[in-house]
Amino acid sequence: MEVYDAMRARTSVRAYAQTPVSADSLERILESGRISPSAMNYQPWHFIVVKDLEKRKAMSKARYAGFLKEAPVVIVGCGDKKRSPEWHVVDTTIALQNMVMTATAEGLGTCWIGSFDENLIRNILKIPDHLAVVALLAVGHSRKKLDLMAALAKSKSRKRISEVASYEEFGLAEKRA
Repeated sequence: MEVYDAMRARTSVRAYAQTPVSADSLERILESGRISPSAMNYQPWHFIVVKDLEKRKAMSKARYAGFLKEAPVVIVGCGDKKRSPEWHVVDTTIALQNMVMTATAEGLGTCWIGSFDENLIRNILKIPDHLAVVALLAVGHSRKKLDLMAALAKSKSRKRISEVASYEEFGLAEKRA
């Protein structure tokens, strides 16, 4: 799958089949995070792969994270505050987004979770204090079959480019010749 196609096909999946994620797919997903760009090449991330059902159940107690117990894999993206005090969140976020695109290209569904109790996650996974929990990423096979062509064809409720981009100065449209 081409990168642009993966971006068009990606949706937030909150219902997962109990099919395991293959070791090869998981390795490619983690590798895409590992090779991501970072400020000063500090690579201030650490990813915790959680497959254990009891841990996923405990992590799912946050307001919008109930489906974590259903996802066969949850990747917890942590940023090293000591290694990169200014950029650990941005760099870890870039890496996690690369992982989302790779998972989509692998035919997997994902959902980015920003609603979580950091102290709860920290305690469950024994995360040291120098790491900030940036986001959680649910990964697995969607309970609904992903039809790539339908996903590409369906129009998402998205703003037009003219609403989110300007040229040369804020508010200016591109001048066409």
